[in-house]
Amino acid sequence: MGLRVIERARPNTVEFETAAMVAPTGFREYDARWWFGRPDAAKEPEINLLGVEALGLGLATLMRRTGVAPDIVTGHDFRAYSLSIKLALTAGLMAGGARVHDIGLALSPMAYFAQFALDVPSVAMVTASHNENGWTGVKMGMQRPLTFGPDEMAELKRIVLSADFDLAGGGSLVPVEGMRARYIDDLVAAGPVKRRVRVVAACGNGTAGAFAPEVLERMGCEVVPLDCELDHSFPRYNPNPEDMKMLHAIRDKVLETGADVGLGFDGDGDRCGVVDDEGNEIFADKVGVLLARDISQQHPGSRFVVDVKSTALFATDARLAGNGAATDYWKTGHSHIKRRVKELGAIAGFEKSGHFFLNPPIGRGYDDGLLTAIAVLRMLDRNPGRSLSDLYRDLPVTWGTPTMSPHCPDEVKYAVADRVRAAFEGMRAGGELLAGHAIADLVTVNGVRVVTDDGTWGLVRASSNKPELVVVVESPVSPERRREMFEAVDAVLRRNPEVGPYNQTF
Repeated sequence: MGLRVIERARPNTVEFETAAMVAPTGFREYDARWWFGRPDAAKEPEINLLGVEALGLGLATLMRRTGVAPDIVTGHDFRAYSLSIKLALTAGLMAGGARVHDIGLALSPMAYFAQFALDVPSVAMVTASHNENGWTGVKMGMQRPLTFGPDEMAELKRIVLSADFDLAGGGSLVPVEGMRARYIDDLVAAGPVKRRVRVVAACGNGTAGAFAPEVLERMGCEVVPLDCELDHSFPRYNPNPEDMKMLHAIRDKVLETGADVGLGFDGDGDRCGVVDDEGNEIFADKVGVLLARDISQQHPGSRFVVDVKSTALFATDARLAGNGAATDYWKTGHSHIKRRVKELGAIAGFEKSGHFFLNPPIGRGYDDGLLTAIAVLRMLDRNPGRSLSDLYRDLPVTWGTPTMSPHCPDEVKYAVADRVRAAFEGMRAGGELLAGHAIADLVTVNGVRVVTDDGTWGLVRASSNKPELVVVVESPVSPERRREMFEAVDAVLRRNPEVGPYNQTF
């Protein structure tokens, strides 16, 4: 067709208004994420509305060539421009012959639920998740409950950037009413918890604020709302339950109100963060261990999948071993873990970022922060007389860091991660010590996780969503060993001048 696709154009030019601008770097490993821009930002946009239309046409083309039925669910998160993005995406999908089932304002898991509720094979959810205001993106899938992996994203990128479109026409728009109510009814269908629980529900002014308080109230909780008003400027912090700013805010409200638990949800509601009744900010991988203990108690012999950022307790915890549980460490990323859970027939998958994937009989296999919150509540219900802090204290002690993300440009971040991996491989081959200890293992399924002989480990990988690297460290020995490992890993990282400062440390 005649749609001209370009990689860059300056705003306020004829070219910006007449050509589809799509920066190649927006096609990530398993979803799409671009800087759309905001008035106060010096950074220029990476995509325009015609570019979003080209994305929709490319997605419809991919659906047609893959042989998937032409029906697709669309929804959008709460940002000033998300509805405009979705309308442009819809125009492209319809031009490619797709029947678009629009569910309106939504959480990502609500869009995934709609695939099942409407018996529609594909989904395109407009969201930039927890990214700051000015970002946009699309989470896509053509085989429920899975979302795209690297192969699908690579082909979509090729189709769009080369303008290799099938202008089939004949598409249509089907507005869907009432999906929010159907989604919430489905979440609470098993009934409320028996235990009266006071819950801080923190939404960071993101889309989850329109869902979480009602869901938790219908689960029988006394809800203390925190930043549940929708405000796309995110005035306090980005809605990211992996970020210490958000966790600290939840902690403070829990201690102020005497809540039994604090639950934090990200911008599109597919992740959940947890703070216990004593204000302990429980990193999501440790929450995963608690849930894995509970699930494997109910379902002995359970298999789990976790990402390489996650605690080693999944492999070493005696309670999990006693329940016959087995755990597979896999690539970070909601699409990767979701796919691995399905491949292995695992009952659940956990990511340190707070994406939890609950398969039947608990869920449908996709990541849903509200369903995760309900799983935490039901775990408390099965432990009468015990607080969440009691359950947390039962875990073996390890000292971990939050996920730390030094800046690194998209164009070079994978090469930097490869060089870091090669450096550690060379150190191990040469018998060099790392922070005074021998390197016992290297896990290279995603970046590199270097493990020393005392069980302390450090991870370096390229972020799938932003121009950053990802660094995580954990030690079962002491906080001092954690610090030593971090400094040793960072020293190897700093051999690469492209690496910038960290977004947060510990």
